[in-house]
Amino acid sequence: MLFKATPLAGAFVVELEMRNDDRGFFARAFCAREFEEQGLKPAVAQCNIAFNYKRGTLRGMHYQLAPAAETKLVRCFRGAIYDVIVDLRPDSPTYLQHFGIELSADNRLALYIPEMFAHGYLTLTDECELMYQVSEFYTPGYEAGVRYDDPTFNIQWPIPVEVISDKDLTWAAFKPETREGTG
Repeated sequence: MLFKATPLAGAFVVELEMRNDDRGFFARAFCAREFEEQGLKPAVAQCNIAFNYKRGTLRGMHYQLAPAAETKLVRCFRGAIYDVIVDLRPDSPTYLQHFGIELSADNRLALYIPEMFAHGYLTLTDECELMYQVSEFYTPGYEAGVRYDDPTFNIQWPIPVEVISDKDLTWAAFKPETREGTG
């Protein structure tokens, strides 16, 4: 695997190192040892799959609060998405900055997302399927989110949002004093 730093502290794009032959290719998609060597948290408590019917579907921007804060490794296996993360760590040099990248079945990239990063994506094709490796068990009392269109972050989504859940539409506008939850 090749780990390429993003502009956000601690977040990485993970590329496959493919071994090709006339059958196709073989590549390691995850190795705890290689993640540890990069100083990343390799724990996996859950693997989740998300399927989306329509182009223009937005899911996000979600994160979990301590003590259930999650790291994620996200990969798109079918179709294509525009994946976005926002650094919500007040002590980070990249606090409130965001990063977006296309993840697709064709480019086979993954995005490593540290704890306390809001995460969301917009489907660029119909019938998108993703896999998330998550470091902690989902804990409903610690879930949080920010609006996908919050002017604090000024995220420029590449296509219009056509489908979004009521929950994702009703996240409050971001305010520094509300970044910590009660759990």
